[in-house]
Amino acid sequence: MSYMRGDLLTKTRKLVKGLAKAEPLWLKAMEQAPPATFPRSDGKIKAITLPEDVYVKKFYWKHPESKYEDAIKFNSFNPVPARVFALRVLELKEQGVSEEEAMAVADMEYRAEEKAKKQAYARLKQIARLQGKKPPPNPYPSAVKEIQAEERKYVHDRFSNPKILDIVKKMKEERAAAMQARLGGGGW
Repeated sequence: MSYMRGDLLTKTRKLVKGLAKAEPLWLKAMEQAPPATFPRSDGKIKAITLPEDVYVKKFYWKHPESKYEDAIKFNSFNPVPARVFALRVLELKEQGVSEEEAMAVADMEYRAEEKAKKQAYARLKQIARLQGKKPPPNPYPSAVKEIQAEERKYVHDRFSNPKILDIVKKMKEERAAAMQARLGGGGW
């Protein structure tokens, strides 16, 4: 029945009318009280957009290094910098500031915040050195460095895990046997 258009009622009517199927007991009841029909979309799903999305894109264009932070969690306790930037621009525009000035102010605030974070970490390292201790890990690491830290154990594992080394050894042997067979294993 997948080749026919329509709902269950329409398809069943066509099959009964064409004598391909005996009339089911429920057909008359369903014709008297047909099921509700819901409007169908025309196949085009509209993208969900938020008012600040335009400014988020502009932020990423201006600061591509921050693309690696998770932009999906726009309702988290600590929103990503792009979302903060965009919301600040909207807030300034509501107060009557022009779009260009609002973006300039929000960008200046973002840069000042980043600079303050770097200075705070530099001060932490300086205090640790003065106390003769090991510097603490960066509380504001870049997203790229966080990703690299997560992947580091897998990269190290590739060279030290015995199972992986066995697989590599077998692959090398197979490749060597294939080369030997291709080059001159014919016994001339």
